[in-house]
Amino acid sequence: MISNISSSIPIATIGVGGVIFNECQQVLLIQRNKAPASGYWSVPGGRLEPGESLAEACRREVKEETGLDVAPTTIVAVVDRRLEGFHYVIIDYLALLSDEKSQPPIAHSDVSDARWVNVDQISAYDLVEGLEEIILRTFALFSKSVHGGLHDPNQTDKDYILQKQ
Repeated sequence: MISNISSSIPIATIGVGGVIFNECQQVLLIQRNKAPASGYWSVPGGRLEPGESLAEACRREVKEETGLDVAPTTIVAVVDRRLEGFHYVIIDYLALLSDEKSQPPIAHSDVSDARWVNVDQISAYDLVEGLEEIILRTFALFSKSVHGGLHDPNQTDKDYILQKQ
């Protein structure tokens, strides 16, 4: 079979991210130390591995990058990013800490720093494109104990749909 797709066009990769807040109303940010967006601040996350569900990938990536255990709840954003020779479709979850009294985040894996940041101070950080709006909108829901977005009604990590009103 002959393909007309140029080898210079990157194949889209599925990624996940975890938007995580603590009881002090802070968001968890990591500083990337690899391309794409090296040096920029983001939420923990990364590539979906073969055989993983989206939620499993979110839990794994947060643990690998920060040492923290989380429970992904709802999908709060889907973004399409093409930069530096990469193409990612990223599904961001609102993820809840499994233990509020757990250890502070520690940078592991492909991050150079991991820290809790007051939501009203995130504009002082060089965030990846579009992330500030995602954090602010997600925080507005989280602070009201509303978990809007797409839900997994059967808790199977397979299907996400709008919650019934």
